[in-house]
Amino acid sequence: AAWGTSLKKGYTFDTVEEFWCLYDQIFRPSKLVGSADFHLFKAGVEPKWEDPECANGGKWTVISSRKTNLDTMWLETCMALIGEQFDESQEICGVVASVRQRQDKLSLWTKTASNEAVQVDIGKKWKEVIDYNDKMVYSFHDDSRSQKPSRGGRYTV
Repeated sequence: AAWGTSLKKGYTFDTVEEFWCLYDQIFRPSKLVGSADFHLFKAGVEPKWEDPECANGGKWTVISSRKTNLDTMWLETCMALIGEQFDESQEICGVVASVRQRQDKLSLWTKTASNEAVQVDIGKKWKEVIDYNDKMVYSFHDDSRSQKPSRGGRYTV
């Protein structure tokens, strides 16, 4: 089956209060079983490379080896997105928590991968928001789709 056929829209919210009601019940990635992805995207945007909002974009990715770190980074990212803490918020599509057996990942998806200055600004701000001290890499969705993706990423902060 094609990727994305198993995507299920869970919940939508319009206010911070609605977000907190959902977060207290279900929005913690550490509650997911291994090999699951959890998405928070803007209304009308699907977490797929093929989505018109994401097609020319890419993602910043961080690794977490502890579930509590993943939950904290997820919450801080969600709050920054909801609270419009990013100067380039119109450039951000959403965030993905990928829960895996050995290590988890958090990825912040953006629209325009080729705009290095904007992507680096977003990466620096996100690094500050989640209090991440290691190197973060940005990869283009086009590279991820190709047979030989750029393993080191295109941009780093």
